Amino acid sequence: MEPARYRQFGTNWALITSGHFFDSGRPDYYKWSNTTKLAVDNDAELYMDARVSPNSLTYYGFCLGNGNYTVNLHFAEIMFSDDKTFSSIGRRVFDIYIQRKLVVKDFDIVKEAGGVGKEVIKIFTASVTRNALEIRLYWAGKGTTTIPFGSVYGPLISAISVDPGVVAAIVAAGAIVFILIIGILWWKGCLRLKCLGTREKKASQSGLFTLRQIKSATNNFDESFKIGEGGFGPVYKGVLSDGTIVAIKQLSSKSKQGSREFINEIGMISTLQHPNLVKLYGFCMEDDQLLLIYEYMENNSLAHALFAKKEDLENRQLRLDWKTRKRICIGIAKGLAYLHGESKIKIIHRDIKATNVLLDKDLNPKISDFGLAKLNEDDKTHMNTRIAGTYGYMAPEYAMHGYLTDKADVYSFGIVMLEIVSGTNNTVSQEECFSLLDWVTYVLMLSLIHSNLVDFENI
Repeated sequence: MEPARYRQFGTNWALITSGHFFDSGRPDYYKWSNTTKLAVDNDAELYMDARVSPNSLTYYGFCLGNGNYTVNLHFAEIMFSDDKTFSSIGRRVFDIYIQRKLVVKDFDIVKEAGGVGKEVIKIFTASVTRNALEIRLYWAGKGTTTIPFGSVYGPLISAISVDPGVVAAIVAAGAIVFILIIGILWWKGCLRLKCLGTREKKASQSGLFTLRQIKSATNNFDESFKIGEGGFGPVYKGVLSDGTIVAIKQLSSKSKQGSREFINEIGMISTLQHPNLVKLYGFCMEDDQLLLIYEYMENNSLAHALFAKKEDLENRQLRLDWKTRKRICIGIAKGLAYLHGESKIKIIHRDIKATNVLLDKDLNPKISDFGLAKLNEDDKTHMNTRIAGTYGYMAPEYAMHGYLTDKADVYSFGIVMLEIVSGTNNTVSQEECFSLLDWVTYVLMLSLIHSNLVDFENI
C-alpha cells in the first residue's frame, strides 16, 4: 500500500498524491467518475471526472516563463448527492496553496458552488520566478470521512488551467494534459532556463532543484563530499551557490523501495514544520536521479555521537553530558508528540532509531527519514499493514502481527532512550536473541542500576 504516488504528464506537468484510502475496494481510488446529470452551464465534460486524494494533491508545472500567471481551479462535487438521503450529508473541506502560500482555508466545494454537481472556478494570480509552478490541495482533517461510504474525504479537483504564458488544462481523472504554447513566451522561458549554462540558480520557492545545481553543490558527487550511507543510497554534503550548506540524499531510481521512499518523503515531510523534525528544502527528479535536499546537520546522527569509535579521528565520538542527553530525549519526544497529535495530519514514523535522529551544531535532535512513515487516520484505532522498520526497535505487536498504532513509535523511542542512557548500541541481527532491552531487564532484576541514574528527572 503506497502512501504517495508520482505521475508525470508529458514533460511539463507532474502530480504527487499522498495518503491512502485504507478501506477502499476500488482498483483506482484516486479517480472518480460521475454517473448522474450535472448542473453545469459550460464545458460539462470537464466535471464528469475528478481526481481525489486522502491527504494532498500537488501539481507541478515546469519550464514556464517567469512572470505572473492566472491559475483557474475547476471544482464540482460529484461524490455526494443533493437529495435527502444519507449521502447528502457528507462534507468535504480542504485548503488550497499556490506557490506554497495558503490562498484559501477550509474550502468547501458544495458551499462555494451552491450545491452538489455544480461547478465553481477559483481564480488566483501566481508569480513564477524560477520557471516552476506548484499548486497544492491539502486535507487538514476537517469535514466528514465515511459519508456516503468509506474513504470519501480529502481534496478533489476536476481540472486546472494556467495562463497566459502557458495555457495548460489538466483533466484530472483522465490524466489528459494539453498545453497550448504561446510561442514566444514559452520559448523565451525555456531558453532562459537553458541559457543559464554553468551558473547555478538558487533553490526555487517550489522546492525544485536542477541536477546541474546538485552536481555543482557536491562537485559531481565527489566521494570526499559523502557523509553517510542511507538505507537506499548515499548521503552527500553540498554547498549551494548562495552558500547554504545542505545534505543531499541520493536514492536509487531503479529500486522500487527507493522510489517509494522518495515519493513518501516528499508527500509526508513537506507538510510538516517543527523544530525537532529535519527540514526538507526540496528535491530533484532529473534523468535517472532521485535526490532529496535537507538542511545540513553539523553533528551527524545520534548514533554517530553515541557509538562512533574514539580512535577514528574523523568520526570521533562527541562528549554528551547528562543534561545534553536529557535534552535530546525531550527533543525527540516533542517531535513525536507533534507527529502523533499536534500536526494537522497524524503520522506514524515506523523507523525511530538513533541513526534517524540527527543533531545540529547545538546538539538539538531532529527526527529524519520519513520514507516508511504512515498516515494515521483519526477514526481508526489501529492499522494492519506490511511490516517495515528496523529489527530490534519494532514493538512486538507490530513486528509479529503488523498491528500498527502510534505506540509503535513510542516503543522505538524507549529503545533509543536506553541507548542514550547506557551508551550501548541496540543494533542486533535477527539471529541474535539477546537485545539491549533484555540486558536492561536483566540488570534491573539484579538491582545493578547505578544510583546516579535513578534520579534522572533532577539531572
